[in-house]
Amino acid sequence: MHPSEIRTVTTEAQLREIVLEPSQAMWDKDIARIDEHARTIIAHSPFVLLSTSDAEGACDVSPRGDPAGSVLVLDDHRLAIADRPGNHRIDSFRNLLRNPRIGLLFLVPGMNETLRVNGRATLVSDAPFFDDLTVQGKRPRLAALIEVEELYMHCSKAFVRSSLWDPATWPDRKSLPTLGRIAKDHLGIKEVSVEAIDEGLAQDAETNRY
Repeated sequence: MHPSEIRTVTTEAQLREIVLEPSQAMWDKDIARIDEHARTIIAHSPFVLLSTSDAEGACDVSPRGDPAGSVLVLDDHRLAIADRPGNHRIDSFRNLLRNPRIGLLFLVPGMNETLRVNGRATLVSDAPFFDDLTVQGKRPRLAALIEVEELYMHCSKAFVRSSLWDPATWPDRKSLPTLGRIAKDHLGIKEVSVEAIDEGLAQDAETNRY
């Protein structure tokens, strides 16, 4: 493909020639607070995607999973998400130190609609609400305290198109590489077998969740 064959869009005016302006209702659906419906969805969501960027705009999206109800709604404008053991890169938190803007996408299994939340985050190393973030007896070392600036529901089309919740559309897991296989190839590991890497990863996931 030659670069001349790619027609780029560089202005909002060009973009609006392709995608028409939304109805006023679409602009007005942002309520900028955590109402009773948002609280219900957050309480039932065991999985949230957390989006951040650094001072230069380099982006990152991190999956966060916990038992449903683990994200705390502190009041109509604030919520808290605990940090759990991971790979120690802390990409999201390093970004937040440089740029506090944050985006969240809450998923509920079997529900095609999602809840989108945008705002500003502060890193917290301790607070009274940390006791409520404790899971399996483990109190988190860090949490993100998020001031909600935008909150709205996202329609079902992406999930309907993808059939995400339909097991009949899921690929056979055996047809995909394991994380051990991917890690071995990405890192050029010679001295350790795929099986050993997978076993170590599985043990870490089982024993180092909290």
